[in-house]
Amino acid sequence: MKLNIAVLPGDGIGPEITQQSVKVLKAVADRFDHDFYFEEALVGAVAIDFSGSPLPDSTLELCKRSDAVLFGAIGDPKYDNDPSAKVRPEQGLLKLRKELGLFANIRPVKAYDQLVERSPLKVENVIGADMVIFRELTGGIYFGEKSTSEDGKSASDLCTYNVEEIERIAHLAFKAAQIRSKKLTLVDKANVLETSRLWRKTVTELAKQYPDVILDFLFVDNAAMQMVLDPKQFDVILTENMFGDILSDEASVIGGSIGLLESASIGARNALFEPIHGSYPQATGLGIANPIASILSSAMLLEHFDLKEEAAVIRKAVEMSINLNVCTKDINKDNHYSTSKVGDFLESIISETEHPVINNENLNLGQMTII
Repeated sequence: MKLNIAVLPGDGIGPEITQQSVKVLKAVADRFDHDFYFEEALVGAVAIDFSGSPLPDSTLELCKRSDAVLFGAIGDPKYDNDPSAKVRPEQGLLKLRKELGLFANIRPVKAYDQLVERSPLKVENVIGADMVIFRELTGGIYFGEKSTSEDGKSASDLCTYNVEEIERIAHLAFKAAQIRSKKLTLVDKANVLETSRLWRKTVTELAKQYPDVILDFLFVDNAAMQMVLDPKQFDVILTENMFGDILSDEASVIGGSIGLLESASIGARNALFEPIHGSYPQATGLGIANPIASILSSAMLLEHFDLKEEAAVIRKAVEMSINLNVCTKDINKDNHYSTSKVGDFLESIISETEHPVINNENLNLGQMTII
């Protein structure tokens, strides 16, 4: 298969982690005889510094003509600490989602057995947790009409949804539930919000088309509590934009490190793949950033194009790295590996077409591990 992939490293640790994903994808292409072509472009704070825009026209055009977008991270303290800034890095990502029509954000959350002790939650509650969150991405309060009074003493953000916006992501969530454990939970605030009542009415009607899927409902405050008390109860979660933003970040602690969580943003014609963590500016250039979330996002990229065997090879390599503790500082505090060394390890595992034999002595030395 031939794929043209736009690479948007972005800010902070984005370039470091994205480099490892490209490394892994190239290893997959070599092993399975694919042609993957990569072209980089600016986005976020680095784009503002260069062009004055967080999403230059050239970057947007590259994304539109590419088969997929591999995204790093955006954000910079000089904008985070300046609430008066009119142009901000995050505007670039929001515009990109809107321009590409990326209406569905898909975030898998899995607790790896090897890492459950690192979770802040009770181990017995975490073991076996495996869910996927479908967050609507281009509607709701983030994109509603915004206003501030002339005296600066009041402000408003309009939250709006229509049936079409709800149905298109709900279909994806129901189809995902069909191939998982056949349970879908709609998270809303239907006891208070009109938009939530529209969500509940629309999804309930749509559920008739998926009789094999059990549909239940949770108010968002209860869902946030249940995520901590019993995350294993969830299979597929469907929710609107802001609720999904908050819940998916809360869910990120289940596995013990936000550096493990991948995501995909899907539209009718375009798709973008990114780790859910931020730009982590304090770690920039230190080689301590965890590249696994970005690498697993590249596995989602492959799955999007029905390259399931190729994606499975990446996921198996990641599990091997976790089991062998070939991990960055956030997971392996005592004998950790650098961002690039983790990428090198995964690349070497993927490049080995037979069952790899691990050289433990080299592993301890941080060298190549395949015999």
